[in-house]
Amino acid sequence: MKYPLALLLFLFTSTVFAQQITRQKPLIQFTGIITDVDSNFVVPYVTVTNLTNKEQRYAANYKGYFSFIAHPGDTILYSAVGYKDLILPIPTDVKDNKYTAMIKLKAEIVNLPTVRVYPWATVEDFTRDFMSMKIADDDYVIAARNLSSESLIGLIQTLPRDGGEIQSINYRLNHDRALNKNMVQTNPLLNPFAWGKLMQSIFKGDKIRSESN
Repeated sequence: MKYPLALLLFLFTSTVFAQQITRQKPLIQFTGIITDVDSNFVVPYVTVTNLTNKEQRYAANYKGYFSFIAHPGDTILYSAVGYKDLILPIPTDVKDNKYTAMIKLKAEIVNLPTVRVYPWATVEDFTRDFMSMKIADDDYVIAARNLSSESLIGLIQTLPRDGGEIQSINYRLNHDRALNKNMVQTNPLLNPFAWGKLMQSIFKGDKIRSESN
């Protein structure tokens, strides 16, 4: 008779204790979206750890959204690569069976030491390459070389005529044709002065040949 009575007393005590725990820490649906504090862009795949409840871990999706069962007052750790860890508790005065929060993470800036990369193994190699380096001419020397008479003559001989030059020549030829349009050229065979000069040349030639003979 003692054992059944003790068993009933144990079950009654356990039920009362469980009800007290349930009343003290109700379950809520904890939901949130994680964004960057500076840009308000979502931070994807953040690890959400419930430090109070045996460090249970959850993962936010690619939109920064997460949702899991928790208790009011639980301490939550948010961690992501490139961001500082953030620890925030769930408020204890949650009236409803669900709670939504907007989580802001701060980007972690890591200042790396300055690294100088030299293409030469030693100072002697740098000195040798520097002394053998050919320094290019400045703009004045390049302009003087391009405007020299030899360079201009070579360009005239090798470069083809551009559109402006061809247009100028055609304009000059058309102008000359327009000026000489009404001028009639005479036939030298019908010119008596031309025949007279021809006869004089013939007679002079015959006279020179006769004198030479």
